[in-house]
Amino acid sequence: QSTCQRCLILNVTTILNHYCDWLSECPFLCQYIRNLNPETELKRYFGARAVQGDQRPRQRNRQYHRSTWMTSPKDSWPRFSRPGISMTLLQSKDGIQFFTFEHGRDYQQVQFKFLDAVESMDPNNIVALLQLNPYHIDSLLQLSDVCRIQEDQEMARDLIERAMYSFECAFHPLFSLTSGTSRLDYLRPENRAFYLALYKHMMFLEKRGCPRTALEYCKLILSLDPDSDPLCMLLLIDFLTLRSREYQSLLQLHQDWEEHRNLSQLPNFAFSTALCHFHLSQQEDVDPEESDKERHKADQLLQNALIMFPGVLIPLLDLCTVQPDPTVTSHAFFGPKSQIGQPPALAELTALYVGRTHTLWREAAVMLWLEESVKEVLRRVDAKDPLVEDCQNKRKQRYQSAPRNIHRHVLLSEIKEATSSLPLEVTSQPVMGFDPLPPLDSVMSYTRPERQHVGATNESTLSLFFRSLLPNFNFQGGPRQEDDMEVARAGQELNQEVNRLMVAMRDMLANIRFQEPPREDNPYRDEEEWD
Repeated sequence: QSTCQRCLILNVTTILNHYCDWLSECPFLCQYIRNLNPETELKRYFGARAVQGDQRPRQRNRQYHRSTWMTSPKDSWPRFSRPGISMTLLQSKDGIQFFTFEHGRDYQQVQFKFLDAVESMDPNNIVALLQLNPYHIDSLLQLSDVCRIQEDQEMARDLIERAMYSFECAFHPLFSLTSGTSRLDYLRPENRAFYLALYKHMMFLEKRGCPRTALEYCKLILSLDPDSDPLCMLLLIDFLTLRSREYQSLLQLHQDWEEHRNLSQLPNFAFSTALCHFHLSQQEDVDPEESDKERHKADQLLQNALIMFPGVLIPLLDLCTVQPDPTVTSHAFFGPKSQIGQPPALAELTALYVGRTHTLWREAAVMLWLEESVKEVLRRVDAKDPLVEDCQNKRKQRYQSAPRNIHRHVLLSEIKEATSSLPLEVTSQPVMGFDPLPPLDSVMSYTRPERQHVGATNESTLSLFFRSLLPNFNFQGGPRQEDDMEVARAGQELNQEVNRLMVAMRDMLANIRFQEPPREDNPYRDEEEWD
């Protein structure tokens, strides 16, 4: 097996899933606990006084919650009582601790009711379930998606934070958020919701203008299972690192992991490392000699990336609203053939990279640099540079099929350029938002009781809405064919029904109140660093 892993021809599965013992010792996965709090980043931007506002005068009247690091409990939240989730240490080996979340019997029953609600295709049933169980994880995740689709970002973010708070209250005393040595097996369904909650929280942070904090959560997710990387954070970490302007960190990651993970064979790393060197060459505090060295390295890497992945250029320019030179579009190397002839997995990776990072290339200086590099690449192509043919052969031999975790990442990204490139075997199967593309070799600790299946001949507007939460939803692909007038009427009714549901759900979530239990912990405990 080791011989196969080191062979020259590596497919995408090997690139992303190659087992590496050295990974557990990588310092990149270690972090400071304070960096998981977005207020730390916001204070750097705006100052502590602007961020804290009038929080301190209100402390006397606040409710008392258990102190946590990932989220700050809110007074508007329902009183927390353990929902039945716990964490167990499975084993410790070579300095690595393997944990798993576990569901108690009562929580399992709630989980069965949640699955019943999902199958009913009626989100009202999930709202009712959450009213009785305000910290049920999958219900919180699912309704967060509902709110986000309805552009209620504040409510969507609040529900995710509540789910994360519930998880953190269940942590094992030895579970570490920062050491990079705590593992959670994605094959166990109980652990997957934690991955998804972290991912959704990370994306909210990035959109909120906290890319550095989002980067720390990206590293945290990667550290939970770095060998298999079930959410493919290696396809995202370069973007967040560039957004955070942590250029040296990305270059160090590439240097440390290239030998074992062949990161340069991923379009995002091929282009992003070049972009890092370019930005380093533009820094004012760099001496001219070092600047020239960085620029030369950037030119070399970008040209190699364009030669290896020519299908990136034209879609990238299109999203940057830049009209390419006719000599570029008419050349066979960058023309339509470069996109049409891509292997399926490479087309998926290319679309993902372009859709996610095109904003990083819009800067005038970056675009001028790209233009110069494209001209040099065309010169090398016309001069029959051996690298061109070598890269062409590699593209044909690799990237034939993407592993399941890449498809899962694309679905979670919701980048339309990438989701449209998903293969038929993904888009033709049901994909549930609370557990997208579960592993085929899942490790089940308990099973759902069999229940009589009740078929329905027609779908209500709420059923259509709930089915629309699925990434592969096709409004025309329902159980029966409808004419244009019926479709329009159903869409109007659907919108009205969803709006009524959202109003009711906001009222319900805002009005849930419970009597507080006697105070058990010290709300003023020192916020010391801990692992």
